[in-house]
Amino acid sequence: MAGKIDHLERFAKSFSNWLNWVAGVGLVGMLTLAVADIFGIKLAQAGVPFFRPIPGGIEVVAFLGVVVTGFAIAYTQVLRGHIQVEFVVMRMPQRVQGAIAAFVCLLGLILFILLGWQSVEYGISLQRVGTVSMTQGIPFYPFVYAIAFCCIPICLLLLVEFLRSVLKVLRK
Repeated sequence: MAGKIDHLERFAKSFSNWLNWVAGVGLVGMLTLAVADIFGIKLAQAGVPFFRPIPGGIEVVAFLGVVVTGFAIAYTQVLRGHIQVEFVVMRMPQRVQGAIAAFVCLLGLILFILLGWQSVEYGISLQRVGTVSMTQGIPFYPFVYAIAFCCIPICLLLLVEFLRSVLKVLRK
């Protein structure tokens, strides 16, 4: 059983690392666009010809913010970068710590399964209605589907943590 858990964990970590690279590219794009937009605004105000703000720049930065946040969250889970309050739990016996960790991972797993499912449902409704951004006409639904897609590695990582915690409880 431990070998299968290790294999699932390696896959989930690799998947999360790949998504983190996508988030990094999104962050670079976001920063580049913001800087170019600011330069366009300032140079246009100074009267320099051929310079102006980037139309829809704020919209694109917001969409890239979704990419950065959604695609980086799984890697943050790999690094254990999410907030955990262990002040009381760390003073308890190992089996109790394992039981609490299993319960927390199960709750997180349920949360991200629901988030992924509802994101797909919401994306379908946005796609049917044809909701787009105001300036550039960028459709919203691909970004909502991306959020659902990003829930997959998080669920896998939480499943691995849950199984390891259950094994910790069952060990004597």
